[in-house]
Amino acid sequence: MIPIKLSTTAQNAYHDLVRSLYRTEFAGTGGPAFLETRGTRRYWYERQRVGSSVKKRYLGEDNAETAAFLAERDSLRQNAEEARSHQSRLVRLLRAEGMTPTDTVSGPILFAMAKLGVFRLGGTIVGTQAFRLYEGELGLQFAFDQTTQTGDIDIAQFETLSLALGDQVEESLAKTFQDLEFAPVPSLKKSATWRWRQTKSDTLVEFLTPSFRPEEDIRPLPALGVSAQSLHFLNYLIAEPIKAAALYRSGVLVQIPRPERYAIHKLIVASRRQGGPDAIKSRKDRLQADFLIRALAIDRPEDLRDAYQDALSRGTKWQEHIHASLNLLAGAKKTLDNL
Repeated sequence: MIPIKLSTTAQNAYHDLVRSLYRTEFAGTGGPAFLETRGTRRYWYERQRVGSSVKKRYLGEDNAETAAFLAERDSLRQNAEEARSHQSRLVRLLRAEGMTPTDTVSGPILFAMAKLGVFRLGGTIVGTQAFRLYEGELGLQFAFDQTTQTGDIDIAQFETLSLALGDQVEESLAKTFQDLEFAPVPSLKKSATWRWRQTKSDTLVEFLTPSFRPEEDIRPLPALGVSAQSLHFLNYLIAEPIKAAALYRSGVLVQIPRPERYAIHKLIVASRRQGGPDAIKSRKDRLQADFLIRALAIDRPEDLRDAYQDALSRGTKWQEHIHASLNLLAGAKKTLDNL
């Protein structure tokens, strides 16, 4: 793919949309907000009445941005309808400016997961679905080709975060997937489901989590109410994720990895894939990494350099995988070496 810049109008509208969707999320249900300390981190919650009981609902990590949004909660709730209209206008503008809308298969799934709180609770889209969402973040128009095609939606979350938050999705993800015509994919661990396949489209939704042990096993994600396949190197990818907007309906607020981490992680993943169908996926991984490295070297060279050096500093295995992919990407290797 050749990077094509989106107009300044489109870039401004996209970031306005993300911020508006994020502000709307902090309106919450109107219950009193309070802080809780978990380990070394502090999190904001609100009290929410559900029937005859009261539960706490996670709002976000304690930082300056969260504090600013919480200060606006009353205004955000009072102007909720106006905000939705504004978001719809921005989505229409972005479509007209050439940004790629989320397809009619992925859109309803992302919308449903956002409504249940998957992304609010730290779920992060990884894989090609995340790559496609860099269009707005980087201000680039993506062409539809083999680099951007996918039938999978991969969601990752830290197991430790899932345990620490003390909150859960609004309703069962399994029930939601059933309503969207998804069926669980059998697993070797019969009591743990981490993949669902849609019968009408063959779309696959998978849940993942970083592995900090020698094996890559199935682990629970209590906040999401599902199990997940643990993977090495994934902790690097989903650290410090960013908010993004999927162009579906009036916009869907999701979470994706930082693009510079995604680019370097794809070099690692491409090297780990071996033979058969994985050879095709490996080539797509390298194409995505190459595209992002070229784009980031122009607009965000410092971020790219820091992510590259961070990964190299994590040990021999990391270096071996990265260099194995770069040996097949002469342009990307030269770019990274000259940062």
